[in-house]
Amino acid sequence: MSVFSRLFKKKAPALPLLVMPMLLGATAAHADGMSLADAYKVISTRKLVDLTHGFSPTTPVWQGFGQASFTTASDPKTYRPYTLEKDGFRTTFYSMVGQYGTHVDPPAHFHANGLTMDRIPLQEMILPLVVFDITPLLGKDPHHALTVQDIQEWEKKHGRVPKGAFAALRTDMSKDWGNPERFKRHPFPAWSLAAVQFLVEKRHVTAIGHESLDTDSTPTLDAEKWLLGQGRYQLEVLAHLDEVPPTGALIVATWPKVENGWGFPARAFAILP
Repeated sequence: MSVFSRLFKKKAPALPLLVMPMLLGATAAHADGMSLADAYKVISTRKLVDLTHGFSPTTPVWQGFGQASFTTASDPKTYRPYTLEKDGFRTTFYSMVGQYGTHVDPPAHFHANGLTMDRIPLQEMILPLVVFDITPLLGKDPHHALTVQDIQEWEKKHGRVPKGAFAALRTDMSKDWGNPERFKRHPFPAWSLAAVQFLVEKRHVTAIGHESLDTDSTPTLDAEKWLLGQGRYQLEVLAHLDEVPPTGALIVATWPKVENGWGFPARAFAILP
């Protein structure tokens, strides 16, 4: 049974047969005669959840980076800003670090020989999505880091984490997005290195994501460094994970194809079952 079949068999038994050709790029009709048009009809009925924050010059950013600046683009010869009135168009000049807002961290972010963002396969940008919700644990420990035991307890309720999945950590930190100082707090609820290693080595996840600015609270970012060193990518500063079920959804994640890029704002959304 395929990953998609396991994810959707309870709520929509026909959906995996439709999703596979559409989302994995098949160009011919499925063996059962279902077409991409049929697939789209099913997908279009599903709820979509935006997992991305909007960003601006006041967006929370890691303390080692500066705030972005947005200015009106100007004619390089005259330095006059373009306007609708005089030029018939307008555009913006953006100056910001790649790791800004909701963003992708490719392996090259931490490793000289790591995969750059333009070389992450398209197949890894559409994945089964699982969500680990640790918010019930934060009342006792506001800085709780997901453990292997937490994952195993989750699997008792929801089944084994599917091979190739995208694993997201729900902490509800995204609800503090409008309060930059609160959002940037340290330490914060996060992943533990052991949990990340378990998901990669034992469950073979493709990527992970979280609501915070970093993967973990250690001084040397142990979990992040290890993850990227395994050729996995991650999405940071995710939003609205509280609207996504523990299993059954898909994530679609994309970003500009910057040549040899080390990170950039991303757009991600979930397709709910």
